[in-house]
Order: sequence, then C-alpha cells, then structure tokens
Amino acid sequence: MGDQLERLGSGDAAGPEDSSMREDLCMEIDPPFKENLATADDWRKALNKVVPAVVVLRTTACRAFDTESAGASYATGFVVDKRRGIILTNRHVVKPGPVVAEAMFVNREEIPVYPIYRDPVHDFGFFRYDPGAIQFLSYEEIPLAPEAACVGLEIRVVGNDSGEKVSILAGTLARLDRDAPHYKKDGYNDFNTFYMQAASGTKGGSSGSPVIDWQGRAVALNAGSKSSSASAFFLPLERVVRALKFLQKGGESFRDKWETVPIPRGTLQVTFLHKGFDETRRLGLQSETEQMVRRASPPGETGMLVVDSVVPGGPAQSLLEPGDVLVHMNGNVITQFLRMETLLDDSVGQKIELQIERGGTPLTLNLLVQDLHSITPDHFLEVSGAVIHPLSYQQARNFRFHCGLVYVAEPGYMLFRAGVPRHAIIKKFGSVEISRLEDLISVLSKLGRGARVPLEYISYMDRHRRKPVLVTIDRHEWHAPPQIYTRDDSTGLWTIQPALAPESPFLFSSMNNAKQGIGNHTVSSEAAKAGLMEHMHPQINPESTDVVVSMETSSEHVAKGPDSCDDSDIGSKKRRVEEESSADSSVIANCSLHEPREEKIEDNGSSGNAFLRDYQGAAANASVAERVIEPTLVMLEVYVPPSCMLDGVHSQHFFGTGVIVYHSHNMGLVAVDKNTVAVSVSDVMLSFAAFPIEIPGEVVFLHPVHNYALVAYDPSALGPVGSSVVHAAELLPEPPLHRGDTVYLVGLSRSLQATSRKSVVTNPYAALNIGSADCPRYRAINMEVIELDTDFGSTFSGVLTDEHGRVQAIWGSFSTQLKYGCSSSEDHQFVRGIPIYIISQVLDKIISGAKGPDLLINGIKRPMPLVRILEVELYPTLLSKARSFGLSDKWVQALVKKDPIRRQVLRVKGCLAGSKAENLLEQGDMVLAINKEPITCFRDIEDACHALDKCGPNDGKLNMTIFRQGCEIEILVGTDVRDGNGTTRLINWCGCIVQDPHPAVRALGFLPEEGHGVYVARWYHGSPVNRYLLYALQWIVEVNGKPTPDLDAFIDVTKEIEDGEFVRVRTVHLNGKPRVLTLKQDLHYWPTWELRFDPDTTMWCRKTIKGLE
Repeated sequence: MGDQLERLGSGDAAGPEDSSMREDLCMEIDPPFKENLATADDWRKALNKVVPAVVVLRTTACRAFDTESAGASYATGFVVDKRRGIILTNRHVVKPGPVVAEAMFVNREEIPVYPIYRDPVHDFGFFRYDPGAIQFLSYEEIPLAPEAACVGLEIRVVGNDSGEKVSILAGTLARLDRDAPHYKKDGYNDFNTFYMQAASGTKGGSSGSPVIDWQGRAVALNAGSKSSSASAFFLPLERVVRALKFLQKGGESFRDKWETVPIPRGTLQVTFLHKGFDETRRLGLQSETEQMVRRASPPGETGMLVVDSVVPGGPAQSLLEPGDVLVHMNGNVITQFLRMETLLDDSVGQKIELQIERGGTPLTLNLLVQDLHSITPDHFLEVSGAVIHPLSYQQARNFRFHCGLVYVAEPGYMLFRAGVPRHAIIKKFGSVEISRLEDLISVLSKLGRGARVPLEYISYMDRHRRKPVLVTIDRHEWHAPPQIYTRDDSTGLWTIQPALAPESPFLFSSMNNAKQGIGNHTVSSEAAKAGLMEHMHPQINPESTDVVVSMETSSEHVAKGPDSCDDSDIGSKKRRVEEESSADSSVIANCSLHEPREEKIEDNGSSGNAFLRDYQGAAANASVAERVIEPTLVMLEVYVPPSCMLDGVHSQHFFGTGVIVYHSHNMGLVAVDKNTVAVSVSDVMLSFAAFPIEIPGEVVFLHPVHNYALVAYDPSALGPVGSSVVHAAELLPEPPLHRGDTVYLVGLSRSLQATSRKSVVTNPYAALNIGSADCPRYRAINMEVIELDTDFGSTFSGVLTDEHGRVQAIWGSFSTQLKYGCSSSEDHQFVRGIPIYIISQVLDKIISGAKGPDLLINGIKRPMPLVRILEVELYPTLLSKARSFGLSDKWVQALVKKDPIRRQVLRVKGCLAGSKAENLLEQGDMVLAINKEPITCFRDIEDACHALDKCGPNDGKLNMTIFRQGCEIEILVGTDVRDGNGTTRLINWCGCIVQDPHPAVRALGFLPEEGHGVYVARWYHGSPVNRYLLYALQWIVEVNGKPTPDLDAFIDVTKEIEDGEFVRVRTVHLNGKPRVLTLKQDLHYWPTWELRFDPDTTMWCRKTIKGLE
C-alpha cells in the first residue's frame, strides 16, 4: 500500500501527506450522542432551502503567489449574508494572490464575485457579489451554527463534487478533534486548530461546501479529503463566525462602497499540537500540573497543547522550544486551540504571559503578540515573468526561514534562465545583500538591459549553502517592465504600478544603443562582397558542428516547422584563400583544398596562436582532424522565453554544438542544427572551444526546410586574443560522400572537450521520414542524410571531416516523436549527417550580398538571402514499385540512366496548405521530370528552383512532368519564396499566444475555409483562455461574428472589445472540427500586446495594443 494522501477539496489542489504522519486514536470528548430524530421529509425540506444558496465557483489564480500556482479550478461556496452579498468558501479557493472568480447558482445564473478576505492561517475566506444581479432565483442565506457540531451528527455535504454542479453526499461526524490535515510540504497547510472528520467521500471541486444538519444549518466547512479512503475533513466555524461579524461592518448592502474592515489576528509564530496526557507526561509534565489542568478543564479533556515548531525571527524565537507544554496563558489554563487563538487575537500588539513546562521545569515567559496580517504579504514584484514577494508566514513555517525574506513564488524567464528555482530565497544580488523586496528593486533600477549580474540564493532543500548563479537581464522586450501589484480588498483587485522610476536604465531598451550604432552602415551587394573577401587569413579553415540537445520538455507542446528548400550554385563554392597577415583578418568558410592544418598553426608565432597551441596541447594524441576542427567548435545554450513559445517549440532550454563557418573582424557566423536553435525568438549564448569566453549570439537565418540555423556573434566581444584564436572551418561540399568513404566524426562534450572517432559511410542517401508530432513543430522533410557504421549515440553530434579536417557534413540532431498506441507518445532525437553543400549555398549568398531583406548584424545592415522552394512534401519510391503502378519502361530506363545508384522516383506525400502547388499536385503523383530533365532526388528539385532565380524575371513556375493514375501529364507548378527569419510576430490576447499558421501546421495540408485565420500556439495558466478552455492547436476564425483571416484583422476586431466584456469566438481545430465558445476579456491582468521583430535594430519590440490605463 502506498502512503495515504490528504488533499484539498478543489480539483487542482492536491498533495501528498508526510509519510511520517499517522492517524491518532483518541477518546471522543463530545457530548453523548442523542438519537437522530430527523426524517427523510426533514432532510428534504432542509435541502430545498440550502441548495439554492450553494454556488459553483469558477476561480482563476491570475499569478502564482505564496502557496498557490497560477491556474483555473472549480470549487464550491455558499451564501452567508444575502443582503450584503457575502459567500463563504475556503482560503485555497479565494487564493492569497490575484484571483478572478465567478459564481453560478443552481439555475445557471452567473455573476462575478470579488475576494474580500482570506484568513492568513485557517482555510476559509469570503467573496462578495451583487445580490441585485440575481433576478430569477429565490434563495436564502445559510445560517452558521458551529455549536451544533457533535460526534454522531448526521450531516449532508452539498457542493460541486468532482465537477458536478450539485452533489449531495451523506455522512456522520466521527471526530471533532482531528489534527489539521497536512497537504504539502511546500504549500498551504492549516494549523493551530482542530478539524472534524466524516466518511462522506468528497472529492475535487467540493472545497467550500457547507456541511449541514437536518435543520439546514451549516455546522462546518468542507476543506479536504484523503484519497486512500472516504474520509473528509471539515473546518470548524467558530473563527469563521467571528470574521463574518467584522466583515458585516464594512457595509449594510452591496450598493454601499465596500470598506476594508481590519480583522484582528494575532500570532506568536508558533505551531502547537494537541497531545494526550500520556504523551505530555513522557515530555516531563509534572503530575501536580496535570491534576491542576484536569480540574480546570472541561470534563472529558484528553490532553494539552505542546509546541511543535517555532518560526525563526518570530516573537518566540529562542524562548519557546519544541516539546514545551503550554500550561497557562495570561493566567488561564489553555488546552484548546480556540481559547488560545481568541486570546491572541484580542492581544495584538500587547505582551502576554505564558507559563510552560520544559522537561518538568516550569518557566514563565512574556511574549509580544504580533499582527498576523503584518507578516502576510499583500504585494509582489513581477519582473520578466517572475513573481517575487516577501516570504509569508505560511511558507516561513514550512521552510523554517524568517518571514519577510525575498521569496520567489514563480521564477519566470530571467530567473529560470539563471537556474533559480521556485521557492528560492534571494540573499544577494549584484554584490548587495538582499533582505527586503525593496533592496531587490533598488538593485534592478540601476541595471541596464543585457547586463549580467551575480545572484545568490538558498532553498529549503539545501538551506545551509548559498548557491551563486549569473542572472542575465532581458535584452529584448520579452516581458512588460517591472511592476508592483498591491492587494485592494475594497475592490477585490490588485492595483498595478511601475516598480522602477522612469529614468531607470532598466526601462531603456538596448534597441536605442543599436540605433545609435547603425548610422548609415548599409552594405550594398557588391560592397558586402568586396569587404568580406579581403584580408583572408591564411591558416584558418577547419569547421565542426555538434548538436547535443537537452530536452527539458515544457508542459504544453505546440507546432513548429518551417518547410522550404534552398538551392545555390555548387561551382561558386570553390574559392582559394589568399594568405595575409592582417590582425583583423576575415575568414570565410572555404571550399578549396589546403595543406594540413597543423602545419599552418605552427607557422604563426603570434601570442594568440601560442595560446591556441597551449590550449590544444592536452589533445596531443588526437587525430589531425580533431586538432584542426576543435578551434572552430562552439557550444550553444539556447533559452526560449515562455511568453514566446512559437512554432511548436517543445522546450524552453536547449544545448547544442555549432561550428564557425565565417569569422571576420566585424561578423562571425555559427552553423547549428534546428534541434538546438529551433526559433529566432530566443536568447543564445556561445561558449568557444578555442577560447574560454561566453558571449551572446543572434539568430540570423533559419532555413525553411533544412535542419540548420545560422547564429551571428560579434568578434570584438572575444577580445584581441580570443578573436585571433577563433577560426572558421574549411567546408568541402564537393565531391559528395559515397558509400564506403572514411570520415572522422568530431564533436564537443558539454565540458567543451573535443571527441572524435573514425567511421565509414554506410548510406549517403538515406531519405528522412519523420512524422508530424501531436503538436506540430519543425520536422525535416525532403532531405537526404548520411548514415555511419558507428557513432557516439543519439545525443552526440558534430561534424564529419576528411583526414585533413575539412568539413564534408554536419552530424546534426533531429527531433521526432515516437507514438505508442493511440494516446501516448514520447519525444526522441536521433543524429544523421547533413551534407555541407546545403549550408554552403546560403553562406555564399550572405557573403556575396545576395538580394533580400536587410538585417542589422553587429551594427551593419546586410542583405539576407531568400530561398525559393517547392512547398510539397515528397518521398522516394523504388522504381520496382513504381513499375507496378504502371510507370512505363521508357521512364524507368531514363531515371536509372540519370541515377543508377538510387534507382528511385519521387512521389507526392502532400502539399503545404496555402502554397502555390496546392490543388495542382495530388497525393501519390510521381515526379518524373522538371523542364524535361529527369528528377531522381530532392537535390534535383532544389537545383531546378535555384535555376529559376538565376534566369532573370520569370513567373516562378516549374514545368513538371507528372505520372498520375496511369497517365503522364505536364503541369506548371508555382514555387514559393521564403526568408530565413522564421516567425517574427506574435500577439498575446487574453493569455493565449496567436501567430500566423507556421509551416509545420500548413504541412498537415489543411487550413480553415474561412481563411488562414490566426493560430493559437500556446496559452497561459491563470488566463481567461485557461478559464474558458480556449486551448492551443486551433485557429481563431471569427471574433463576435467578424472574420479574422490574419493578425491585422484580428487586432482590428479585438481592440474594440472592452474590459470585462464577453466575446464570442469561433475556432477550428487541427482536425477540422469547428467550435464556438465565449470568454470574458480581462484587460486588468491580461492586456493585449504584440511582440514583433524589427530587422532594423535586430530587437524584439513589445507594444501594448489594448489595456487599462
């Protein structure tokens, strides 16, 4: 049997009980049970009165805060004051942080409700609503009768059990003195109170249900249950009644302006447990004291209060200790929690006298009663998606830290990137000791974007050691500027104010600096070519790539996968590098044959190359290929902000190895696979094998089809020595590899150590066949890859070189998804060789300044290449199979003559939706020829597309010969031109990220008839779309009846919708199923904003489209 679990009653709040917890047997101390005289008719009358006053609460925690995570859930509440509109429920339903909630009555009338109080310790809280909004239901408030609870009382629990709108569960009160249930070691737990217990079998959603007797009175509040049995736990109502009386002073009716009424709550920051007299004697209680306590206590008293824990820094620190037995408080014998709490609440700010016994020794202490609300946080800082606030009493008790320390409720992006976990306590930031939230804000206000600052934190899992990390301030505008949220109980909202002064450098985008550096440095095609070709370095030609990817898969997956094909003239690749000794030499990926690399390294006597020789000395026994390639390798660490999880990227954090393919005094380029750099909306850090330094990089090109990306870096950031020892690799696209060729597989380990082995090519023409993931994302199509006889496993990647270290292929990582049955799948990766000519084609265009959109790289605008592709997914079929489909002998012979090795024909698997080939080519078509030239492999099609670009103005169509259903036909098929920017625009509306449908979605072959629509890529927990179930993997095609064919139309429609207004949304799922739903816009916590990439500044810029002032 596993450990028993206790859980909160709401559907989303559950946690394991400490394995050391045990059920204590005790003698009942309640009055003798009297026979229950209630009849079925009595219960029917009571339920008819109670059920209309019970509501289903749909709550949304908009931000993680204190003990609660962001998210949406259902729970129960009931009306306790009809005139003022007050609903009672649990604290974990009201939430300690920002919450948006609605109540639905039994007749399905829905009204908004607003939190007015949540107890800092006990599991109860209150919402308020407008009674006048209920027009079609007659109901009465449910009276509270805590005095009616007794053992043996027959009860009914009325609520939203297991998601049912109305559920009535029967039970009998079995205990009134149960210890408070323990739910989670790092979450909310009640303490310093008894609970009631009954076998009513409540489940998720029943939190806040009234526990009623046959007279229709609430005798307790349902709070939680045990998953391993039918036991349910109920909170006594004495403290609830007291709080309600205070709240009723806040206004005579809902229409009156609600005034925040302080409810006095005192604390010593001490947790007590009720122990039996036998246990207290074992703790050293004197027999005379026990006899005195028995005489002074009510009949049937079974024990006394014993100190269980003391919070550090509290009033009782170093005064009370675990095991102390409480005897008197202000001269009164105290054995019950209720009497103790009443005395504390009435003595806030005053000293009280405690008489205890410690190991049989009487002690008298004077302690100051602290205001419990003063150590309950009512504000938080939101920065880069992180939620940071003073440590609450609840978590200080769980973690044994001082209240008020700077606590990370949610790490967000900036802290997650640094490795700071949830529940961390920040101790130092930027060499400044941090003890209050104000200290942290003060340091942040002095930092600029892109700054890297040391931070030290501790966690309750390893409390005795500080852990140092390096925090990188967001350089791009991934998130809104830092804001302070403050609770306002008079409105039920959290007010939002800027956290930093307007002159803070944190608020100035690094885009401003970029603009200042731009000037008029726009490079023409010829000037770019001339500038990049001069000052060639004589000795640096090696190249390498490694793609070891760490898949820290996130909870939601969405689609990603650009799909297009690039082609370039292979002959133009061959270029001989002239020897120069310039200090700021320019090194390009070179395709010429050179002398062995190690001789050239020895020839140079500069200090930089001396450093390089020392650096490589440890690998003296390495192969020539390894020694040549190692200085060209780069380890990339890639982070994707959670606010920008576009294109189905399935993780926030990736590791991989890239290879330097270009290095000059003003630009460096690294090639890496797209299983490491999946999207351009990311932060990339580069660590060089040739020099111990880490610098940022920018994604400048994502190939629409092939599995590689280009990342630019600033060589000046390497410093003089680093810039001199970092090299670009020599690329060798021709001749292509053949079966049986010997190659060297070279790559980097995570510790930046080069590793190599000699291998043999077993298949240089293996066609990839990667299926679409459940949530479509980039997958390599129309690619032939290289297979080896031996490698280093599926997580090691690098480059394939000849014996001289010249790169012939990248050994890259590919992402796929293995599916088990109909409902389960698992992400996997594998490695294969990518021929280097694929990268050389685009690299040549960048170097020569090919026509294309300008992109700012290191302060200089450079034209970036466009790629012409046939947006059709193809797969090879053996000619022997094609013959069976009716392909003529003439074509079989022509295709064999063209390619006697492959002996295959390409067939159409599908066209990308919205492409120019759509509705022209059909599934199963055999592609025989283009412009009368036989086609046998994917590269033939790429060459045909590239030829269209070289032949001057044309209509961009290919004359294709197709074999379809036994007939040979000729057809003109259009091609598409794509850039290498990837997705450059997103909109966050109501907590969902929408974008244009990306290629991996279009590759499914379906777009809504209403137009492309806007595609929902991700959604946030705690947002309106979370509450109203507008999830990812669907298109939004209409909003309030108005079509949304693209992002601009979507903005025009949604910016007219006001805060709190319900919206009708029509969606179409990936499977083609339409759906209409409604949701309420919340501009207070979820303003509409846009993130767009600006090629003139290479910055991602955030713009608020609609929000509250």
